[in-house]
Amino acid sequence: MRIIKYLFLLFLLSLVAITVFIATQKGNFTIEGNKIIHSPKATVFNYVNDYKNWQNFCSWISTNPTIKTSFSPITFGKGSTLNWESPSNTGNLKTLYTKGNDSIVQKMEFNDASFDVFLSFKDTLGGTKVSWKSNGKMDFMMKVNTFLTGGTQNSLTKRFDKSLANLDKTLNFENNTFNVKINGIVKKLETFYLREAFTSKISDITRNANVVFPKIETFCKQNNIVLNGKPFIIYHTYDTIHNLTKVSFCIPIKEQIFTSQGSEILSGKLTAFDALKVSLTGNYTYKDKALKEATTYSTTHNIKTGSTFTHLEIFTRGQNETKSISKWLTEIYFPLQPKIIPKTFRPIVKDSLNTATAPIIKEDKSEF
Repeated sequence: MRIIKYLFLLFLLSLVAITVFIATQKGNFTIEGNKIIHSPKATVFNYVNDYKNWQNFCSWISTNPTIKTSFSPITFGKGSTLNWESPSNTGNLKTLYTKGNDSIVQKMEFNDASFDVFLSFKDTLGGTKVSWKSNGKMDFMMKVNTFLTGGTQNSLTKRFDKSLANLDKTLNFENNTFNVKINGIVKKLETFYLREAFTSKISDITRNANVVFPKIETFCKQNNIVLNGKPFIIYHTYDTIHNLTKVSFCIPIKEQIFTSQGSEILSGKLTAFDALKVSLTGNYTYKDKALKEATTYSTTHNIKTGSTFTHLEIFTRGQNETKSISKWLTEIYFPLQPKIIPKTFRPIVKDSLNTATAPIIKEDKSEF
């Protein structure tokens, strides 16, 4: 019995010694992981910037079936948040700011610990180099966990590396699965809409759409305006040489309204028109392939397009409808040039009883 008591006492002393050792260890840490993601930089940035996608690649979320996630109303960009909760841990991420398609700065709260998180994206041979860096201070339980798993660098770096591997695998499949379909000549029906128009770099269209569309939708909610379809973009000009386009970001509405003069958000009416329709299923970054196939089809079938604007894109199915990029659907309409009807000349016969001419009636025209 005495030996057992000594062993038990020795165990308690060892436990106290280990506890003191762990508690007195430095809590500050810096970890970093990086990996080449085999996808274009803009695609990788936009995917990571939206918290709805994190449950697909973030290792401490995707591998835990008990975790419940929730998001802020806007899930991307500055001020957006991701929250998770499970029996073993809780935490949240908040985006403090972003810079172009180059970097994201976040703040993470994990149980009682707090971390600064930095993500950078750089073009490189074969894709995009993503660097994921974090620094912060550990609480006691995190010190215990890292002591048992071989240190902070070992345990947390593994999570980063696993997450980046998941990101590469997910985007590799999703981004390489797409299809372009030529639907043929269709009739695009009349549409009332609200819009914000400006000149943009073609490469910035996705980023600008993520800002402008929610802005117009919020305006509609605040003014009880009924929406009537999916967001769309009208490309008035499309200069690929200078990477510039004059665009209108549009939200369709049920009834025509009139906005006040000087407002950033304007009302408009798109009159019905005949168009060549092309459907792109998959990542929006393959839009150039859809435009190229449309041009080839138009040339082969002698179809003249681009009379009033170059083309129109409707985001029929996107990130709000499905997490799978390969299932996104963008419908593209190219307005047809009106057919030229040869003029016919008829002799003018004067009516001696009625020399008055018929009045000329002018029709209202849309700005498009």
